[in-house]
Amino acid sequence: MARHWISLPERMNALEINALHKTHRSSVRLRGLGVVVSLAVAAAAIFLLTHALKKVNFDEVWAIVERTNTGVIALAMALVVLSYASVSLYDLFALRTIGRSEVPYRIAALASFTSYPIAHGIGAVALISPIIRYRIYSYNGLGAADVANICFLTGLTFWLGNLTALGLSLSYEPDAIGLMEYLPPQFNRVVAVTLLLAIGAFVTWSWISPRHLGTRRWPVRLPTGPMVLVQIAIGFLDLGAAALAMYVLIPSAMNIDIFRMITVFIAATLLGFASHAPAGLGVFDAAILLGLGGDNEEPLIAALLMFRFLYHFLPFVTALILFGTIEAWRGFRAKHQS
Repeated sequence: MARHWISLPERMNALEINALHKTHRSSVRLRGLGVVVSLAVAAAAIFLLTHALKKVNFDEVWAIVERTNTGVIALAMALVVLSYASVSLYDLFALRTIGRSEVPYRIAALASFTSYPIAHGIGAVALISPIIRYRIYSYNGLGAADVANICFLTGLTFWLGNLTALGLSLSYEPDAIGLMEYLPPQFNRVVAVTLLLAIGAFVTWSWISPRHLGTRRWPVRLPTGPMVLVQIAIGFLDLGAAALAMYVLIPSAMNIDIFRMITVFIAATLLGFASHAPAGLGVFDAAILLGLGGDNEEPLIAALLMFRFLYHFLPFVTALILFGTIEAWRGFRAKHQS
């Protein structure tokens, strides 16, 4: 029988091809699982929201909106502006972390304000946000790798801030989301402690020495320990301002505790992101109604409508107009310079 010798390079090539195929299959499976989870979350939320809205008197909802004091609406709008101003710090922090300190704050603010409302409003953050950021940053000398790093670091800031706030609020109010996930307060407190320990471990890991992720071709520089604390503070500011904007719009007669409100708001936000629905539509609202609602849901629905208008609709339209104007102006200049 003839013996077939295979050279080492051929063996390595075969192994590399096999590994790439396995990685691709794993990636496809993960994406498929993510789609299934997103659809399940969205379907459950739509069912719960439809059930909750059956008994709602919408004439009363509009009457509550009309009776809302203009000063309260102005305060909520100011908190929304503060929240979006803190979002601009996401990009500024990411730029400083990757060593691109020459990019001015106004460009970071422009990139964050156009990318976040549009991507979140469309419901494809992972796809739309990098495209918009690249269109903004490429005119300032940043490449695809820089934009990928910025997107990763801004996402890290969002999750660190939200999960830290969720852990702290659940530790203080473990039964706040009991109606949403039907789990006992003791389990929620364990989840809260686990989250805080994991974040503490990440801060410690980052503090010991400079850390990097990714590959040689696509390296990602992580912030140092002290800067991770800054990330968490930025995420807190964004989340706190948004949650307070929602809180001030809820009539005081509902007597909802601020810590309960923040806990439910964070959970609703994260579920909205998991569903990939545009602006978490349906999912966020169902979570808020289930977590905070009672027998009289009209005041809460009125607050939700006003919050949606101030926090999602107005920034989405403004960002679209701003980004469209910039793209049109750049196209006009390029046409006349050629």
